[in-house]
Amino acid sequence: MIRVLLVDDQPLIRSGFRALLDLEDDIEVVAEAADGDEGLSLIKEHLPDVALIDIQMPVMDGIQATRRIAADPALAGVHVVILTNYGMDEYVFEALRAGAAGFLVKDIVPEDLLHAVRVAARGDALLAPSITRKLIHRYVAQPLPATSAALEELTGREREAVALAAQGLSNDQIADHMVISPMTAKTHINRAMTKLHARDRAQLVVLAYESGLVAPRNGMPRPPGDSRRAP
Repeated sequence: MIRVLLVDDQPLIRSGFRALLDLEDDIEVVAEAADGDEGLSLIKEHLPDVALIDIQMPVMDGIQATRRIAADPALAGVHVVILTNYGMDEYVFEALRAGAAGFLVKDIVPEDLLHAVRVAARGDALLAPSITRKLIHRYVAQPLPATSAALEELTGREREAVALAAQGLSNDQIADHMVISPMTAKTHINRAMTKLHARDRAQLVVLAYESGLVAPRNGMPRPPGDSRRAP
């Protein structure tokens, strides 16, 4: 059973999401909160698999709540999915860096919401390639020296796997592209996460763009030692 906790200051949004999620045999909404502070307390109490958290709320916003969740070892099993009204919300990229597993636009169709909850519960990132590319184009910073140096520890295959993950590919899709088994693809991703100290797959993708491993325009990996930004 996938345990979900809803954090949103709009009662209509919470009730709509809850009604949809509770219809599923494998999903259970364990609690609701109207702000980040209350949400954080309930997350500590219930330890949900997935926390759907609004990005803009009173008392404590979604980014602050995400940072606190990510910093608490006791909440390592909680996968935060940020909710936003706009696909280009300026805070979304910051939320990913704070430790969110991904983000959803609130007008998402029901089937995609259910899929997203299941994807997040198993530890994969929710990074829609089209929205992610727009965010990267607009908000990605200059390559970070420390991160760029850490990339040198990755093998060529690990770099390739990370670049494909940055395009939104699943482990199965990465395996098909690289002509390897899904287990080997997962191993490449996990080793890269360990070497780059990424909390989850979403942060790994952020690091891939921030460090210059992936060129935002085409999503292709750069040669080892070349961390320049795309022109």
